[in-house]
Amino acid sequence: MGIKLLLANDHIEGIRFYDAYRKNGGYSAAEKALKLAAGDIVEEVKKSGLRGRGGAGFPTGLKWSFLAKPEGVPRYLVCNADESEPGTFKDRYLMEFIPHLLIEGMIIASYALGSNRAYIYIRGEYAWIVDILEQAIAEANQNGFLGKNILGTGFDCQIYVQRGAGAYICGEETALIESLEGKRGNPRIKPPFPAVKGLWDSPTVVNNVETLAAVVPIMNMGGTEYARIGVGKSTGTKLISACGNINKPGVYEIDMTISVEEFIYSDEYCGGIANGKQLKACIPGGSSVPILPANLLLKTAKGEPRMMNYESLSDGGFATGSMMGSGGFEVLDEDQCIVRHTLSLARFYHHESCGQCSPCREGTGWMKRILHNIEYGKGKMSDIDLLWDIQRNIEGNTICPLGDAAAWPVAAAIRHFRDEFEWHVLNPEDCLKSNYGIGRYAEPLETA
Repeated sequence: MGIKLLLANDHIEGIRFYDAYRKNGGYSAAEKALKLAAGDIVEEVKKSGLRGRGGAGFPTGLKWSFLAKPEGVPRYLVCNADESEPGTFKDRYLMEFIPHLLIEGMIIASYALGSNRAYIYIRGEYAWIVDILEQAIAEANQNGFLGKNILGTGFDCQIYVQRGAGAYICGEETALIESLEGKRGNPRIKPPFPAVKGLWDSPTVVNNVETLAAVVPIMNMGGTEYARIGVGKSTGTKLISACGNINKPGVYEIDMTISVEEFIYSDEYCGGIANGKQLKACIPGGSSVPILPANLLLKTAKGEPRMMNYESLSDGGFATGSMMGSGGFEVLDEDQCIVRHTLSLARFYHHESCGQCSPCREGTGWMKRILHNIEYGKGKMSDIDLLWDIQRNIEGNTICPLGDAAAWPVAAAIRHFRDEFEWHVLNPEDCLKSNYGIGRYAEPLETA
């Protein structure tokens, strides 16, 4: 069995509630942290090598150290719980079943950052989890871990939950801040960065749910011990949301020393491909990262087993690798159509674009229309090269990463599965008759 830090107690009955959580070691990390100097906590997180678990993978301790500390100006901690990346649901699992782990991590982080007010910005569709979090916050208040003069230390802290309105773009930290302030969730131009000028123009740190939850085991075991788990710069454990054509979809905690092949085929994790099918491809880090065909998913370009960690998944760049991303592990079997799958993602990103940047606003819709026509037997061979040019002109030319998130799936699909795109163009009648072109997704022709 692999090492479990975040999900070690998820099987315990009632662990969602304060009494069971406390009985099983809960809030001991907060008690320990509140006896230390704030700077010492930041140093422990630096030693741990913890990287942001929301997708970017930026070192958490380093991010905390960037926080400006002007006199007389409040500082804020914001938990990014706007988990809207297709294929990713591990933060939902933590909040629904072990909410006090997140609350405890936020208390420690707030103390380390000198923040007396923290916010959980939660995805609007997670309506039932709001009640769970607010109950956990109330329990923490009743037991002296939130509120005034926590545990007699003189430190005051309160946590508030704010629901989003269902916008994927608000997963980007500056759009989240805009929304939290009551404005439309448009990303801000950076600099200034949130660490200097964030929520209400005050220094702000934004971390996602899993990142803040990981602060608890770091404080319990120490940053150095935490860093011994994993490999290289991929330290500690990582939650993976596994879904698609596998026998055992779910949330798994791995220590990033296992191979992709083991993760897919081991009974401890995904349990192999469903219905005895063959593995065709996989998106290893949520819908925005490049798809990989089976041969490149299981082996790196050097012929070595690809491992479930940041460095190995990105080995070779996008030509032969992908990204760990948010850990949304989507498996496709031999029967899945890459063109249809790419069209589904293109629809999503076109719908979720805030429209602030013209390359994203116009380009995502253009890609969606072209992909639709190819999928439904109305494409031209020149459309494939046109798609390539459009995604190339979106990537890197927008204020926030949503443009990249829309471009990368299209680029990777063409790079690795161009033959499927060509088949659709060359076999329009067969395409419409086959599984590739019928069913509940059938739509009329769109003009590219």
